[in-house]
Amino acid sequence: MAAKWKIRLSGTGGQGVIKAAVILAEAALIDGSNATQSQVYGPESRGGSTRAEVNISDKAIRFPKVENPNFLLAMSQQSYEKYANDLCEGGILLLDGDIALGNERVGVQVYRCPITVIAREQVGNELAANVVALGVINGIAGMVSNEAMEESLKRNFKAKIYDLNVKAYHAGMAAAKEIQPFTK
Repeated sequence: MAAKWKIRLSGTGGQGVIKAAVILAEAALIDGSNATQSQVYGPESRGGSTRAEVNISDKAIRFPKVENPNFLLAMSQQSYEKYANDLCEGGILLLDGDIALGNERVGVQVYRCPITVIAREQVGNELAANVVALGVINGIAGMVSNEAMEESLKRNFKAKIYDLNVKAYHAGMAAAKEIQPFTK
């Protein structure tokens, strides 16, 4: 399914963006694509800035870091402000909730989705926002197959919370069908 995705997931410590990146990269590997995953986070365990990056490609990946992503998830205002200008022209920006837009590059497709609200109200657990985000991302971009994503969720969560996370993923997929992009 992959052509060449350079993905940056960003937010605040405790939102699960690193776990989401691990799940996404593993799903790409399950699908037979090449994938790398890396992360950066501040010294704070919760509340500090955090980002995780995933490369997905049909070809060899020569550098594991993402300098100019073609997909950016911003789960917080701080992460949006820090990383939006790195997004390449023609890239996709996914914002959680009501994050205020600034001066990101022109020619970017912007999607806005209440990811955290969906996790809290539809899934019943705000901590599942990262998996809701994966559903929205995959619903928008189709980076991996649903079967690979569900297998990766199975490998990354204990059996007692697997069903909750599958529910979160599908809630994100459903939400992606309801949102329309606008170009900045």
